[in-house]
Amino acid sequence: MKVIDQLDLPRFMGDWHVLADIATPFDRNAVLPLERYKLVDDNIVETIYQYHDGSPEGPIRERHLKGFVSTDSNAIWGMQIIWPIKADYRVVYLDDAYQTTIIGRVKRDFVWVMARTPTIASEDFEALLNEVQALGYDLDRLRIHEPMRSQWSPNQTSVQDSPPRN
Repeated sequence: MKVIDQLDLPRFMGDWHVLADIATPFDRNAVLPLERYKLVDDNIVETIYQYHDGSPEGPIRERHLKGFVSTDSNAIWGMQIIWPIKADYRVVYLDDAYQTTIIGRVKRDFVWVMARTPTIASEDFEALLNEVQALGYDLDRLRIHEPMRSQWSPNQTSVQDSPPRN
């Protein structure tokens, strides 16, 4: 899976709201998920995955992860969820303003569509979903999170066949 050509790691750091994803077993009950990245070394990214458990009113949970930046490309990380396993984590799309991104995996089993804000314009979200589909993901497996789900209205495209779900 191709990644972006160059990632400005310091600029990429900070908060990213998960607008849509194909959930891992660890985050199936995540509501209003947020990824928070902090560069602690040239090749280590502290990651906090924060979410409400089960509902918007559910308790806030956090998972502390560590991303190990590849020497081949800084857009490829090994994300350590459970020691010593490092999962494939790839920045496959990033807009020029560093406001929206797609994180994918070679296996195409999990994907994250993220933005700096909890919602984006519907047409921009639709374009991101089309990109996810072009990457080879099954949009029927995609969860669209609130508040993006309430704001987004699918246009007359192939994405329309994928009903928004959480």
